Amino acid sequence: MTDIQYLAPHTLDEAVGAFAAAAGTARILAGGTDLLVQMRAGMVRPGLIVDIKKIAEMTSIEETADGGFVVGAAVSGAVLAEHPRFGKVWPGVLESINLIGSTQVQGRASAGGNLCNGSPAGDSVPAMMAADAIVTVQGPNGRRQMPVEAVPAGPGRINLAPAEILVSFTLPPRPPGSSDAYLRMIPRTEMDIAVVGCGVSLTLTNGVCTAARVGLGAVAPTVLLVEAAAKALIGSKLDTAAVDAAAAACSAACRPIDDKRGTIVYRTKVAGVLLKRTVGIAADRAGRA
Repeated sequence: MTDIQYLAPHTLDEAVGAFAAAAGTARILAGGTDLLVQMRAGMVRPGLIVDIKKIAEMTSIEETADGGFVVGAAVSGAVLAEHPRFGKVWPGVLESINLIGSTQVQGRASAGGNLCNGSPAGDSVPAMMAADAIVTVQGPNGRRQMPVEAVPAGPGRINLAPAEILVSFTLPPRPPGSSDAYLRMIPRTEMDIAVVGCGVSLTLTNGVCTAARVGLGAVAPTVLLVEAAAKALIGSKLDTAAVDAAAAACSAACRPIDDKRGTIVYRTKVAGVLLKRTVGIAADRAGRA
């Protein structure tokens, strides 16, 4: 049995170089809340662990000149919650990240790790999709950007090229009358995996929804961006007919499985119910934004 090597580089170039040289045997350590559990369970045994927490860009939160945010992939939920502005601008994204694990886990868990774990039930992913977040990745061929919805490829799989590392999330500036929300349904009251998760971001102008995005988790092999649901909301005053149509679009988009946490029929029904509730919270916040 081979030993596991550990590297904590201070630059992205060093991290990418080591990741590439390991030829598929390395794993990235952001918070470790998924990786260490998988290692203990014998699911993975990396030859090299590349700890990215000493790379400044990966652990920083930057508010851009236009009012957007760039959040490093290894920023923990606890650190993000302490930021004086982020939760006011993106409350739904923050509440989704702060649902990852317990208070203790929040000191380690990151949105970057949550996305790259490839779970269809990852809590932060629907909210990030609703936020229209863009990810920056870096690999042996340089940097590129892609929308969050392009990253998931299936359970445990993502669409990053070999040796590419997720660097950061860029969230756009918010026009007046904008906000977001995230809700999930879980069997227990705390610390469980979502049966369904729903993220909604919208903008209200004179009571009319002028922009909307909807992310839906745990109902398909990947987290879904439900464009038909957003389309049903845009141009409406979020009346019952519009919200019902958006809920129906969410249920129609579902391609879930039966498992011990929920049946296909249950998940499909709950997707529509959560959409309605999440829209209500996001709209209330937008009206006060």
